[in-house]
Formats: sequence, C-alpha cells, structure tokens
Amino acid sequence: MTEIGETTTCPFDFSKGMDFDPSLGDLMSQGPVTRIRLPYGEADAWLVTNWDGVRQVTTDPRFSRAGIMSHNYPRMTPEPIVSPESINVMDPPISSRLRRLASQAFTPRHVDRMRPAVEGIVDQLLDEMAEDGPPADLVGHLSDKLPQHTICELLGIAPPDRPRMQEYAHQLLSTAPDSRQAAADAKAQLREYFGGLVAERRRAPGDDLISMLAAAKDGDDALDDKDLAVMSLTLMLSGHDTATCQISNIAFLLLTRPELMDLVRSRPESLRQVLDELLRYIPFRKGVGIPRVATEDVEMGGVRIRAGDFVHVSYLTANRDPERFPDPDVIDPHRPPTPHMTFGWGGHRCIAAPLAMAELEATIGRLVDRFPGLRLAVPAEELRWDTETIRRFPHELPVAW
Repeated sequence: MTEIGETTTCPFDFSKGMDFDPSLGDLMSQGPVTRIRLPYGEADAWLVTNWDGVRQVTTDPRFSRAGIMSHNYPRMTPEPIVSPESINVMDPPISSRLRRLASQAFTPRHVDRMRPAVEGIVDQLLDEMAEDGPPADLVGHLSDKLPQHTICELLGIAPPDRPRMQEYAHQLLSTAPDSRQAAADAKAQLREYFGGLVAERRRAPGDDLISMLAAAKDGDDALDDKDLAVMSLTLMLSGHDTATCQISNIAFLLLTRPELMDLVRSRPESLRQVLDELLRYIPFRKGVGIPRVATEDVEMGGVRIRAGDFVHVSYLTANRDPERFPDPDVIDPHRPPTPHMTFGWGGHRCIAAPLAMAELEATIGRLVDRFPGLRLAVPAEELRWDTETIRRFPHELPVAW
C-alpha cells in the first residue's frame, strides 16, 4: 500500500476551447489516486479521479469539508472562495439540515413557478439581439446579461446592484496572485449586502427566492438570518457560474458541431438529453474545487491516505471515466441516461440543479428556435477563452443568422 507517491505540480491553467486538460488526462493514466501540488496553499493533496473514488470521497464521513477551514488548504485561487459559514464547507448533520430547508425552494412545483420568469428574461434578451441584427456577440447579449437578470431577478436584487454582483463573482473566482485582497474585499461586501437584503425581506416578504427560503420550515426548524444570507450569496455565485459559462460553452458546441444543432432543431423533445450529455462532456471549470480533509486513515485506489491529508476530487475526470461512460471523450446524444457529476455528488450536490436545468432548457431551446440559421461569424480558432479565473468559457461568440 503506497503512502506518498510522486507529487505533480498542477497549475491547471489549460483553457483551449473545449479540449480536455491534458494534465488531468495524464493524472488519470497514473491511477485513480495521485499526489498533486496546487498554486496556492501550504500543503500538497491527493487527487481522486475515477468515478467510484470520487463517489466514495463525496459520501464517506471520514472525509470532511468543515475540517479544512482552519488550514491554508491547497486550492486554485489566492483567496478561498467560500466562507466558514457557507453550506459548502459544512458536514452532516449540520449541512443536511440546511439542505432540507433550502431544497424546498427547488421542488418541481417551485421550479415550474419560476420558469415563466426565466423564459421572459431569455425572450427579452433575444429580442434585443434580433433588433441589433447580425453579427452579434452571443456572450455579450445573452451569457453575460442572463445572470444579472435571472438569478438576480429571482433573488430580488435591484437592477442597479446587478453589475456589482457580477464583478464580485469574477473577483472571487480569479486565479491571479495579486487578486487576493480584491477577492477578500468582494467576499466581505457580498456578506454585508446579503445580510441587509435578508433583513429587508424579513420586514417585507415578496415572491422572490429569498422570501421563499425564509418561509421554508422543517417542523419548527427554519433558516436563521445568517444561514439565509450565506445561502443567498452561494446561489448568486452559482447562478453566475451556470449562466456565464455553461450557456456559452453549450452554444459553442452546437455552433461548431452542426449535427448536434440539427438534432436539437429537428427534434426539440431531445433537448434535455442533449443538454445532459453536453454537461457531462464540457470541462466546465479548470482543475479542482473545494477539498476535504481525512479525519482518519483511509485506504483507497492503492494508496493510504493519512488522517490530516487533504483530498481533492475531480468531477471532470469522473465524467470521463470509461468504466462509467463508454467512449467518454465522444459526445453521444443518444447515450443511455446515466447520472453525471457536473452538479456535484453526495451531500454537496448543487441544490439548485433543477433551476439550472430549467434555465439551460429555456435559453438553448429558445435560442435554437428563434434563430434557425445561427452560425459562428468568425473561425472557431479565433475565439478568445478565459484565462483569468477557474472557469472555462469563451469571452465572445460572434454569431450571424
């Protein structure tokens, strides 16, 4: 049983189109558990890459998210993205309580109630793009504006505040060494902003998502003001990630793979299945997210992980595990339905995933239907891709129709 293997330094800065990061591919080929060093943090970490291993780490109570917060843990950004009070760094049963309460806002019934608002925003943005006429930048007209409108509209964030929310999100996700203070300031500003917003909704509830979460109950249990503020902040950040990155990435794949565009256009009922496969395939961010720390010795994948060791998982590699997905590097829109890990797994799977899927369905479905001749207006190799944050997305998508 191996304890410490060779350590691989991993900047995880690959951002070329939708190509899979070759360094992740190399780590997968070395075995299911490897040793890595990340750009920030004082310690090295284990990286788990196979489906079964990622599933074990994300569901095994011997791997703790809460335990990392007292350490300068290995990560991709100079400033930790999450705050100690965030649900993303809590362990059961504390996190389970918050998830039970928060998930009440994302039941099928509640998501169906939110669909008209999402669809109305998408239609408005596409109307504006059509009025401006081709060529038009799909990122500027749709992907960048949608998060300012959709998640901010659902949370009840006032329109003048929305550009500031987008800027804070970008600062928190930056990987630049000199961005730490800006990220820390952004985190503090967001906590203060959402604290005030929660107090306002307690005084005067509306039909927004924060008011809905404030009303959630499990017996006599309910979210307190701090829980609610941090939950709202987390949803805002996640909403920006989904809209800015995934809409752009999915549109890029449809625009560069005519057979996929033709399928979605000729068989609209296949949209959900196509989206699911694209979400599995897309390397939606660079490197890894939030680690866990082992609370006792654990043997897995041929190595002994010692108590106190940090453990990262890669949802990207789990989604490319050939044991789980035959021919994983191929986009197969007819692949039998098989759950993927793009929204996470286990106790930290994204609670807003049903809303994210509704948003993607509305956006891509209406885009394809509205612009039947949609095509890239420049060669794909001329597109610029984000190199400043942990996200993977094109800065612009010039299109014509």
